[in-house]
Amino acid sequence: MMKENSEYQWGAVLAFAGLHVAALGLIWTPWTWGYVALAAFTYFLRMFGVTAGYHRYFSHRSYRLGRLSQFLMAFLAQTSAQKGALWWAAHHRVHHRESDREKDVHSPWQKGFWWSHVGWVLSNEHDGFDERAMADFAKYPELVWLNRYHWVPTVVFAAGVLALTGWPGFFWGYVLSTVLLYHCTFSINSIGHIWGNRRFDTPDYSKNNALLAVITMGEGWHNNHHFSPGSCRQGLRWWEVDTTWYLLSALSWVGLTGELRPFRKVDQDTK
Repeated sequence: MMKENSEYQWGAVLAFAGLHVAALGLIWTPWTWGYVALAAFTYFLRMFGVTAGYHRYFSHRSYRLGRLSQFLMAFLAQTSAQKGALWWAAHHRVHHRESDREKDVHSPWQKGFWWSHVGWVLSNEHDGFDERAMADFAKYPELVWLNRYHWVPTVVFAAGVLALTGWPGFFWGYVLSTVLLYHCTFSINSIGHIWGNRRFDTPDYSKNNALLAVITMGEGWHNNHHFSPGSCRQGLRWWEVDTTWYLLSALSWVGLTGELRPFRKVDQDTK
C-alpha cells in the first residue's frame, strides 16, 4: 500500500535531475541535421527496447523469444536507464491487476499527476519488487544479474555514443534522447490515464491517445491495451500507428520472434 509520505531515493533523484541539467549543454553544442538524426535514432532504438522488451515481452509475454534473444532485449531495454527488466515488468503487472485503484503503483487518480509520471520511480517504496511475481523470468540467472546491475547497459550505451560521436553527439544521442525517452515513456502512465478517447469500457481510466502512440511506437493505444493486455498488437485500425507491432511482425518473418499473440475481445491475461 502506498504511503502518503514516501521518501525518495535521493541518489536517483540527483541522477534524474542531473541528466536534465546536462541537457542544457545543448545550448553550447553545435546544431546539425546529423545530430538531430542521431538523437532520433537513439531515441527510437531504445523506445523499441522499452515497448517490445519491458512491456510487451517481459510484462505481458505477448510473443516468444529465445534465451539469448531475451537477454539482448533486456539489455537494449535497460539502455533506457529505466531500471531492470524484472523490476519494470513486476511493477507493470501490479498496475494491471490494480489499475487506477488504491494499490496501483502509478495511477494519476490515486496519487496525482507527478507521482504517476515520475515520483513513484524515484521513491524508496518502489525500489524493490516481489520476485515471486516474476518467477517466469527470475529463473534465468543472466536476467537476475542484469536486473541487479541495471545500470550496466546504459553506461555501456552512453560510453559507446561518446566514443563514436564525441561530446556533441553524446549530448544529442544520449543526454537529450534519454530525457525525451523518460518523459514519453512516463506519459503513458500519467497522460494515458487522463486525456484521450475510450473505445472499450474497461474498469480503469485508460485512454487512447494518437499523439502518444506516435512518439511511443504504439503504446498510446492504451485503452485498447487495457482491454486486451496479452495482445502483442495495440493499434487495431489501419490508422492506429503501432510501430512496435510492425517491427515485431517483421522480425517474426525471419524467425527472430514467434507466437505473436493476437488481440482478443476477451483477454484477462494481466501477466
